[in-house]
This record gives sequence, C-alpha cells and structure tokens, in this order.
Amino acid sequence: MTAKRSGDGQAFQKVSDKLRERIADGTYPLGAQLPSQVQLAREFHVSRDTIHRVVQELGNEGLIDNRQGTQARVKRNQRIHSPTPRATRSRQQMTLGPFISEAFERPEVTLDVYTLTSESLETHIKMQAERIVAGAIAPERIALRILLPADYLKLPYPQVKGDPDNPLLRERLKRIAAQHEASLRRVLGSLKAEKRVSSVELEIRRTPLTPMFKFYLINGTEVLHGLYDFIERPVVMENGDVIDALDVLGYGAALTHHLRDSDPTSPGSIFVHDMQKWFDSVWGLLAAQG
Repeated sequence: MTAKRSGDGQAFQKVSDKLRERIADGTYPLGAQLPSQVQLAREFHVSRDTIHRVVQELGNEGLIDNRQGTQARVKRNQRIHSPTPRATRSRQQMTLGPFISEAFERPEVTLDVYTLTSESLETHIKMQAERIVAGAIAPERIALRILLPADYLKLPYPQVKGDPDNPLLRERLKRIAAQHEASLRRVLGSLKAEKRVSSVELEIRRTPLTPMFKFYLINGTEVLHGLYDFIERPVVMENGDVIDALDVLGYGAALTHHLRDSDPTSPGSIFVHDMQKWFDSVWGLLAAQG
C-alpha cells in the first residue's frame, strides 16, 4: 500500500506540474476550458482519481474555476502590472512568461530570484530549455542566483488550521520545494553537459528570512515584485487526504513590473537599483557566514 501511495503521489505531481506549465505558457489561456478529466486521464495514463485531485488542488489555489457540474476553466495566471509596458509586449501578454522569454533571447541571461520555492521559476526555465534544444534561441551564458528560505526555518505558513504546530504541511512544502529544485538543476545541468549553452551557472543560498514577497531581477534592468497573498484553503495531500490550511498564494499572485531606464532618478530606476542592492547584500552576508 505504501508503494502505491508513492506512485500515486508521483503521478499527481507530474500532472500538476504539466497543467501549471500549460497555464503559464498560454496553452490554456485565461478563460479557456481544460480538457475533460476523462481526456486528461487518457493523455497522462493515470487514474481519474489522480486527475480529480489535481483539478481540486488547482481550484483550491484559485488557478482554475472547477465548480461542480461545469468543466474547469482557467481563471488566474501570473499577472503583471506595469506602468511602462514595452512595445513588444501587449497588455494581453502581461504575464511572467514573456518577460522570461525575452530575457532568454539575449546572449547573456542573468536572473536573481527571491522566493518561497522555485516552482514558478522551474516551470519557465523548462520552457526556455525546450526552446534552446529546438534551436529557437541560443543564449551563450545563463546565470541564476536564487535565495530560498533555510530548511531549518519554521515558517508560519503553510500551517494546519487550528493546529499551528503540526508539521505535516511544512514537510509537504519541503518535499515540493526539493522536487522543483532538483528538476531545475537537472534541466540546467543538461544544457551545460550537452554543450547547448557555453556557460551555465546556478547558485542557491538559504536565508533565515521568511518570504513575505517574491521578486525576479532580470538582466539587471527589470524587477518583477509582488507580495504573497495569505489565504485559507484546502490542501490535497499526496495520499488524497484534504487538510484545511492557512497558506500563501504565490503562483497566481500579481507582480508589479519596474524598469531601469536612462534616468537614474526615475522611480523605476531607483526601485531596480534598491532591489539589486538588497539582494546583493543578503547574498554577500550568506556567503560570509559560510
């Protein structure tokens, strides 16, 4: 029975990751219907129960509308608010994907990221890796620095509602974070090993800070920044159990776009400068601590 649960958990995570990826890259745009649960079960060669739990989880996170009796629809993506959208990005495209895609179309890609887990980042890096393998883009250098919370840190979320000392949900978060971090290392490692990119650097450092916001610093010129939304939601565990949780919403939370321009005194330039300075200071402090 334990082995079956482990297999079910792996299938659940695989389908969940793939559907998130399709929502992120616009395969399932806002308002679009997902395939039926029967169709998804056939496509992924998993049970209807696994698909049902994945749909339930995405609904609990607010990514899809899965009201009983209706086919699930996408209702949330990683929305971006920008006072200065570039001409290459229409307002309908203001999601995280185009920002990451444009960064990878340059010869050198640098990303500094502060987040709770690397889940969203890993989804977008996998998309760009597929473009590189297909020959659509050819960056010469990729450098990622990621700040994640320390493993020993007792985060205030997610927590079991009414039982804040229960470690069940925090242990689940650690497992999910570890899976996405390992996947990120594999994807970038393959690009390097297969010599598809001349230089690939990935550094991850653990900080004792509790993430209250996430941000992406792209090529030293753009910042995407957003506070986590604190919510109460049911969480579907790997074995199918449902637990009422106090949690944060990161994947679908809105981000604000800040752009460094030719005026160093502009609000965008100042914000990008300050966030770079903050990131570098934390990064350096952690390095000094060993």
